[in-house]
Amino acid sequence: MVGKGRSPGRFGALAVASSDPVLSLLSALGLAQAAGSTLVIDMCLDLALESDRTLSDLATDGPSLSELSPGRSGVALLSSGPMEPGEALPLIDQLAQGWPAVVIRCPPQGQWPGPTVPVRPLFPGLLRSIEESPGVWQPIGAGARPTGPGPVLPRLSGSLTRRLLAGRSAGRARWVRAWERVWEMPWA
Repeated sequence: MVGKGRSPGRFGALAVASSDPVLSLLSALGLAQAAGSTLVIDMCLDLALESDRTLSDLATDGPSLSELSPGRSGVALLSSGPMEPGEALPLIDQLAQGWPAVVIRCPPQGQWPGPTVPVRPLFPGLLRSIEESPGVWQPIGAGARPTGPGPVLPRLSGSLTRRLLAGRSAGRARWVRAWERVWEMPWA
């Protein structure tokens, strides 16, 4: 079961959550690109995703055979629609059986019952985080050090940000490769 750990897929299912909505989205895309063929499920409902179906539609009508596994390599993005994380768990578990990896983008307040990676912006000076629990740290300015354990990602360039948001492959980028080790870490 997804909520209890890894699914039978190569990478399994892992959620990301951040108080910063842009960092939340980029983190989900980076984690997904690091795994290769991945289904990203957006539970935040703050994006205007243009897709034919949502996770809610799949729950109502049942997933088609083509939705149960990737039809091509790369990242697929699916909005949850009006569905709570707890309600979505059985369907996400079913999807994780056929996808090599599933990334769930969650709101910062959590509510996802499975393993979740907290992603924190790493600001310098007065904006420095006081959080001491494990997480993934994204430097926003120079000279900032994390206040808790966890990997510190390389700086995220504007060109890579545009590439990720355009849905283009960025698997060879250093920032994306840094996400590979996140799949192997124990997350609560």
